[in-house]
Amino acid sequence: MTCSFDGSLRVWNLKTGEQIGDAWWDGEDPVWAIALCLDGKKVICGCADGAVRLWDIDTGKIIARWTGHTGYVRSVCWSQDGGRVMSGSDDGTARVWDMESGKTVLAIETGLSKVEVVIYSPHTTMIATGGDSEDHLKEFMKIWDAKTGKLIINLQGHTGTVYCLTWTADGSTLISGSHDDSIRTWSTTTWQQMRVLTGHTSAVSGAAISPNGHILASVSWDKTARLWNLENGLSIGLPLQHPDNVECVSFSTDGKLLATGCWDNNAYSWDMSGILKEAGLLNPTVS
Repeated sequence: MTCSFDGSLRVWNLKTGEQIGDAWWDGEDPVWAIALCLDGKKVICGCADGAVRLWDIDTGKIIARWTGHTGYVRSVCWSQDGGRVMSGSDDGTARVWDMESGKTVLAIETGLSKVEVVIYSPHTTMIATGGDSEDHLKEFMKIWDAKTGKLIINLQGHTGTVYCLTWTADGSTLISGSHDDSIRTWSTTTWQQMRVLTGHTSAVSGAAISPNGHILASVSWDKTARLWNLENGLSIGLPLQHPDNVECVSFSTDGKLLATGCWDNNAYSWDMSGILKEAGLLNPTVS
């Protein structure tokens, strides 16, 4: 499934590349982000009109529109149990919504001028936010208590807007990508920076960890996607070239396909088998 600034959501057949059914529409406002519920029955999206929309996967119909943000909603995600949804907005807030009632149950004033990304920790005990900030503050990443909304720590290291965040499955490591062209890994035990992954030559806009937890995929405004070995921080294979800036990335559930979304208005799927086989990472034990 993809979303677009043209205001649509679309579902695709990965084998044929053909669109399945009609595009989903609810107005013409750009759709910035989507997230599928773990049960596969619902999807949420964040839109330029400030609304969070809930859709039914089977029917492609809108279930609810949640309003409260006063700026673009750039990031959305689900809690582990599917009972809550979180969103981050240009209004500088992160909101937690009750899925059943659609009411805001927690609103966090992050201190960021724009919240580019919000994400729950694997056990839904913490919330990580990333975004834009006044340069002299260097507050591009913050960790919050998911129940109380209280600040746990401000992670300093990046020198530009943080656009993407992802946790390892066990919650031990948080990974961030930034406008400063770097990817950084953080220990969630000590909150110390562990590694800086360099290679991209422009902003790192998206990141995803493979289902087996061994590989990181990152995408950038340098028109490439890159693969990294999380065990040693080294790059895997050559960059995957695109016609324009790359905005988002996701692995298939078996880790053998990679999907990327590009500014040329297209989505791409990539067969990872050859690269991973060469790197000796094709079929490591799933953790």
